[in-house]
Amino acid sequence: MRLEYFQMIDRVVEVDVDRRRLRAACTVPEKSTIFEGHFPTYPLMPGVLLIECMAQTTGWLVCLLGKFAAMPFLAGVKEGKFRTLVFPGDALEFEGSIVHDGSGYAVAECVGRRAGIRVCDAELTFRIMPYPSAQFREAFFEWGERLGLPVREFVK
Repeated sequence: MRLEYFQMIDRVVEVDVDRRRLRAACTVPEKSTIFEGHFPTYPLMPGVLLIECMAQTTGWLVCLLGKFAAMPFLAGVKEGKFRTLVFPGDALEFEGSIVHDGSGYAVAECVGRRAGIRVCDAELTFRIMPYPSAQFREAFFEWGERLGLPVREFVK
């Protein structure tokens, strides 16, 4: 996890295209400038970054299911819940699924867990839009491959 770069997912653990599910894992870094302010002497993972973990997990799934023809942009968060505190060093796993897609949108559900215990969950809505450039699309593919996604198997 590279918080300062909003690269929240360390690796993809499992992809199940037929069930429209993806599991991803990450470890909250022990040290980050984010923790200097959130909070001094009591560092906590900000809830907005947990939302971003869920958005990236399900966003990669939207990409795979759409064969990387376009890119998902987070458009809404519904029923977002933070069930317990998350600390530096915590190993997290996120499981996301797509519940609806079409007409340029996708709706996903995602759950974050630490040691099997739910720490957060949300319903996320994405707007599906073209990549801003061919170079960006290629950089996006490379990022997915670093996470362990079988990108080239899905690209149109």
